[in-house]
Amino acid sequence: MAFEAFSLELMSMAFGFCFFTFTILFSLFSLSILVLRMKPWCNCDVCQTYLTSSWTKDFDNLCDWYTHLLRNSPSGTIHVHVLKNTITANPDNVEHILKTKFDNYPKGKQFSTILGDLLGKGIFNVDGQTWRFQRKLASAELGSVSIRLFAFELVKAETNSRLIPLLSSIAKDQERVLDLQDVFRRFSFDNICKFSFGLDPGCLNLSLPISDFSVAFDEATKLSAQRALASSPLIWKIKRLFNIGSEKKLREAIDMVNELAEEMISQRRKTGFANHKDLLSRFMGSVDDDKYLRDIVVSFLLAGRDTVASGLTSLMWLISQNPKVEDAIRAESDRVMGTSQDLVSFEQMRDMHYLNAAVYESLRLFPPVQFDSKFSLEDDVLPDGTSVKGGTRVTYHPYAMGRIESVWGSDCVEFKPERWLTNGVFVPENPFKYTVFQAGPRICMGKDLALAEMKCVALAVIRKFNIRAVDPDYVPRFSPGLTASLRGGLPVVIKEREVVCL
Repeated sequence: MAFEAFSLELMSMAFGFCFFTFTILFSLFSLSILVLRMKPWCNCDVCQTYLTSSWTKDFDNLCDWYTHLLRNSPSGTIHVHVLKNTITANPDNVEHILKTKFDNYPKGKQFSTILGDLLGKGIFNVDGQTWRFQRKLASAELGSVSIRLFAFELVKAETNSRLIPLLSSIAKDQERVLDLQDVFRRFSFDNICKFSFGLDPGCLNLSLPISDFSVAFDEATKLSAQRALASSPLIWKIKRLFNIGSEKKLREAIDMVNELAEEMISQRRKTGFANHKDLLSRFMGSVDDDKYLRDIVVSFLLAGRDTVASGLTSLMWLISQNPKVEDAIRAESDRVMGTSQDLVSFEQMRDMHYLNAAVYESLRLFPPVQFDSKFSLEDDVLPDGTSVKGGTRVTYHPYAMGRIESVWGSDCVEFKPERWLTNGVFVPENPFKYTVFQAGPRICMGKDLALAEMKCVALAVIRKFNIRAVDPDYVPRFSPGLTASLRGGLPVVIKEREVVCL
């Protein structure tokens, strides 16, 4: 018996060793194929600058280097051969990709593989019929008056009961420095969890508690984004196979996200969902598959949290640098709301054209999603004459587009809300020129909800506080991620305004 047990153990070890050896050899073979396909030997200036990271000598952010290249391209389009990526800031090309030839430019398997463990088959990670089903389902819900009022009431409640009291308590300590980005991330997470799950993590309570769910979600999004930065997808795939390093951390973070999502879904199934207003409850009436339901809701959780927090952070920084804009927003709000009202109503917000212009202008300069990629199914030619090979990546770059003179004029780098106003009335731009919310069939369904949240929060803060960056010469530097977050946050000092009620 002992000999048989020993033999079985020896055979198991031998099999394990063979499997390990085969996996390594296969991975090396696949890596060599990938290297051949990526053409890492390209000697053009763009590829060499990218491969050596020598762009960091002149630019603080990769998006600024891309902006420099796109500005200096006659067509507004460049190639990074080693990435098999065509990058454009040409509005005609953007319309071609997002609308005219929409079916030829899906998200693609490459993208869905990177985010597959986190987003599964959620709407932002799928194409074809799966995407169409979720799009139709989400459009019906997010377009309803009841869901918009529900979302707006959540924002107002979180602002009134947590955000303003927190900022007021900090303003009393004249020497206390606050990371405004962290505050907005906490605010957005509380709000989107209430909206998506009917769950209140309480991240913005006065003690600023650490939420295990929030930490896990942050870790999951950060590590998922890092997959896209790997020099080869085989690197993270091998790490995932052996459950080591960053992939082990990613799996643990996603397990925690899954655990909470499954618990919320199970609980709602037991108690009933007909009388609940959150997104999960609304979708339960149409989706029976709990795994699919989890993927849909987690996707909205991702979209509604980081993008709004990023947009609010950039907006408040720009306003702190431009006192005239701050004064104009206050004057407009006093005219519409009076000086004694704390929070704006949905109807009043429609009359605040300058506030709307300031938000749009901020997002033009600092879009929460700095670039977005698709994959070409077949060979194609873009309107500017650029050839695109089937199976290669095509990227449009909202961050760069906001800083190109041929798109926005000679004052494109200025924060100038007036560019959106005609006789004091807000006038929107061509969506293929202003691509912050995408355009075409995939245009952002949560656009109006996100804008309402940003305006409500920004207005409440601006009317009650003076907020200034600790470093007046602060230059935004971004951390790698799915959305634009500031490296090191945004340290500010806060003072409460003295307002005389008339």
